[in-house]
Amino acid sequence: MIYVKKLDHLVLTVRDIDCSVQFYKVVLGMEQEIFSEGRVALKFGSQKLNLHLYHHEFSPHANAPTPGSADLCFITETELKTAIDHVRACGVEVVEGPVRRTGANGPLLSFYFRDPDGNLIEVSNELRSDISQG
Repeated sequence: MIYVKKLDHLVLTVRDIDCSVQFYKVVLGMEQEIFSEGRVALKFGSQKLNLHLYHHEFSPHANAPTPGSADLCFITETELKTAIDHVRACGVEVVEGPVRRTGANGPLLSFYFRDPDGNLIEVSNELRSDISQG
């Protein structure tokens, strides 16, 4: 059996790498990284999103890499109202939220928007679990 410790990176297939880099840098504060042979990634925390250009993906790759097929959730410590205001100020439409959701480690307060390829982006604050039993 394999025990997975954490997610290192995820690959997003995009129609325009420069457009995606600009979006994720400005809207979500990620940092661009250029690595082996000019490949592009977006770093945040201890993870990254590797970007593959649609129809020019690096091998091996998913069976059907498609722009706009991802649904990603990012945790932020920025107060959610401030995050929503920032996203709107960047000219990005908020499609839902704030709403309560359940994350990997407990309850979340989330909002949703889309990146330039139509991927659904969820940004969330982790909420403290109510552990009091009365």
